[in-house]
Amino acid sequence: MFQSMNITASALTAQRLRMDVISSNMANVDTTRATFENGEWQPYKRKTVMLEPKSGGFSSHLSKAMGTESSPGNGVTVSAIREDNSQGELLYDPEHPDADEEGYVEMSNVDPLREMVDLMSATRSYEGNVTVFNANKAMMMRALQIGKS
Repeated sequence: MFQSMNITASALTAQRLRMDVISSNMANVDTTRATFENGEWQPYKRKTVMLEPKSGGFSSHLSKAMGTESSPGNGVTVSAIREDNSQGELLYDPEHPDADEEGYVEMSNVDPLREMVDLMSATRSYEGNVTVFNANKAMMMRALQIGKS
């Protein structure tokens, strides 16, 4: 009975984490000193959230083995948060403290437009899952009211 609520809750959690990572990317769009590697400061690298289907517990494996599996899934989980290792834009600014000997500064590889599109997608997914959760809750309440009569 609560399986659909658990699936929706896992999606809400995943989309919330996605929005948090996107917010972090946007906050660090101009950060040129994020990590210190090999004696040099490296710019902030864009992070992305990797999602995968949640593996089921014992009951789902038993149902699958018996051939009676009727559940559409068990939800979603975050498998990893990965860094995008592509190079950021090179900006000519010889006065910048992180400029190389030729006067170029490697900026973060975060593209604000791309992040805004990803944020809109995560927000819409979150809102859709809230709607599903509320509809499921309303159906359960109606079922309880019918049983009460």
